[in-house]
Amino acid sequence: MDIKKLIKECQQNKTQSQSKLYELFAPKLYAVCYKYSRNQEEAEDTLHDGFISILKKIDQYQHKGSFEGWMKRIVINTALEKYRKEKVFPLLTEEHLEDTEVEIDEENTSIDELLTCIQKLPNRYRLVFNLYVLDGYSHKEIAKMLAISEGTSKSNLSRAKMILKTTLETHQQQNLNSI
Repeated sequence: MDIKKLIKECQQNKTQSQSKLYELFAPKLYAVCYKYSRNQEEAEDTLHDGFISILKKIDQYQHKGSFEGWMKRIVINTALEKYRKEKVFPLLTEEHLEDTEVEIDEENTSIDELLTCIQKLPNRYRLVFNLYVLDGYSHKEIAKMLAISEGTSKSNLSRAKMILKTTLETHQQQNLNSI
C-alpha cells in the first residue's frame, strides 16, 4: 500500500488503515522506545502511548521530510515526557567534565552486550547518551527537550560515557578471565 494513501486514510480515522500503519512501523518504533526505557514493559507502554499521539496528530503531518522520522520524533517526545513527569533530571552542580572516549573491544563485545550496558545506565544519563550519540541531537536541543541546562547535558553525557567505559572494561575483563 502507498504510504501517502495510508496516511490519508489514517487521517480519515479508518481503523483498518491505523492498524496497518501500526503493523508497518511498530517494530522500528519499538526499537526507539526500548532505547529510552528501563525495560521491555516500559518500552511497550511508551510505544502504545506514542502511537496514540501519532494517530491524534496525524492531521498535522505536512508531508515534508520523512514520515518515519516524524513518528520517531513523537515517540521520543512521548518517552521524554514520561521522564519529565517522574522528575528524573535532578540538577547537577558540576557543569563540565572532560570528554571521555569509550573504546570498545569489538572482538569481545557484541552489539547486544553494548545495548544491555546502555540500558543499565541511570535514566538521566541514558536519555542524554541516546539523544546525543545515537540520535544526533545537539546539547542545546537536548537541554530544551529535557528542561535542563546545556552544561548538565554535557555533564550527563560525560558521566554516561565514564559508566559505560567502566562497565565494558569490567565485562571484557570477566570474559578474558573465563577463557
